[in-house]
This record gives sequence, structure tokens and C-alpha cells, in this order.
Amino acid sequence: MKKALVSLLMIAACINYSKAQGVSGLLNKIKSGSGNGISTTQSNGSTKQPVSSNLLGNDEVVRGLREALQLGAQTATKNLSATNGFFGNALIKILMPPEVRTIESKMRQFGFGKLMDNLVLSMNRAAEDASGKALPILASTISSFTIYDGIEILKGSDDAATQLLKTRTTPQLTAAFRPIISSSMSKYNVEQLWSQVFTSYNSLPIIKNKVNTDLTGYITERALSGLFVTIAQQEKTIRKDPVGTGSDLITRVFGSVMK
Repeated sequence: MKKALVSLLMIAACINYSKAQGVSGLLNKIKSGSGNGISTTQSNGSTKQPVSSNLLGNDEVVRGLREALQLGAQTATKNLSATNGFFGNALIKILMPPEVRTIESKMRQFGFGKLMDNLVLSMNRAAEDASGKALPILASTISSFTIYDGIEILKGSDDAATQLLKTRTTPQLTAAFRPIISSSMSKYNVEQLWSQVFTSYNSLPIIKNKVNTDLTGYITERALSGLFVTIAQQEKTIRKDPVGTGSDLITRVFGSVMK
């Protein structure tokens, strides 16, 4: 009995020692940045904390995420900048501003339906024009994503990359979109149509409150919303079926998350 007890104690000691060595070795790899895993450290004041560890290398993860986002951004901007990219998509089609929807209904009742239809079409055409200019800004931001961004994206929701991209590009895109939309509005006579609609509306004897709205700002906001909705759809598709992209790198990066 004593010999059996001693043997069990010795085995337990050996197992505990091996586990301790294994944990110690893993921590050392993470701290030192060695091995093939995501083993980088993130600065936090005067100390550095381990971020994550995985089977993929840091560079591979970042390159895979950038490639996936570039693909999503390219597809989204190409689709949106095509004729009917906005107008033919019920999910993102730009309608009249909410504050004038009642007015639109009244205008149609008074026989201005064709004029209203032309105005809505022109607003969507302006958004389609502007969408073609978004890719360089999106691409520049995507190229700056780091391993920390990569880990956040991989651990995040189905649209985590899109939300991060939206946060970092909205001011630039807004500044870029406004003049393009303003120019497109002139090209498609949006401002002229808007003036026609509400000159006619304001001339109606029953109207007391005149309409004054920032149409350029409204179209810009709706165009950006449609852009990011479309990019989010592309991101979800890639996450669901990375093999479908035809990229081995994207498949390895996003495939590793599903394991």
C-alpha cells in the first residue's frame, strides 16, 4: 500500500511539473513574440500586456483581413456606382427626407407625381456618382489596419470590420461626398427640381409653413449609410463563406475563427 501511494504521488508531481513547464513555455512565447501564433503585445502605460495567441502569424492575419476588406469595399463601390446601384436597391434607395414625406404625398395628390418621381431618381443618381469616389479613401484606411485591429475584428460581430471602417472614414467620406453630390445634383437638375417642387408647394394657398432643408447634406448622409450597409453585407458573406472568395489567405484567416 505504501509503495502504491508513493508511486501515485510521484506521478502526480511529474504531471504538475509538466503542466507548469507547458504554461510557462506558452507565456514565454507570448511575451517574447516567438512561435507562429498571434503573439504580439500591446502597450498599456508603462507595461505591456499579451494580446492573443493563435495558429496564424501576425502578418498573415493582418494581410488576410486587409484583403477581405479591400474585396468587400471594391465590390460594394462597384455595385453602388453602377446605374440603379441605389435606385434599384429597395434596402438603400434614397427617398424623400422624412420631414417632407407628408408634403410629397400632398404634391402627388395635386398632380405633381411625375415631378416627385424625377426628384427621387435624381437624388439616387447623385449618390451613385459619389459612390465611385469612395474606394481610395476606404483603401487607404484599410491599409493602415494593425494586428490589434485584426484581433478586434476577428473576435467581433459579423460587421465588426465595417463598423471600424465606418468610424475611421466617415469624416473623410463626408467631406469627399458633398462636393461630388452637389455637382451631381446640378448634373441631374436635382436642385432645380427641388426648387420646382417646393416653389409649387409653397404657392399652394393652404400651405403656411415653407420648406427649407439641406438636401445636399441629406443625400450625403443617405449615400454613406447605403455604402456601409453594402460593405457590411459583403463582410458577412465573406465570413460565412471565405472559400467562396477564391483566396487561400482569406480562407485561412476567417476559417480559423470558425474552428
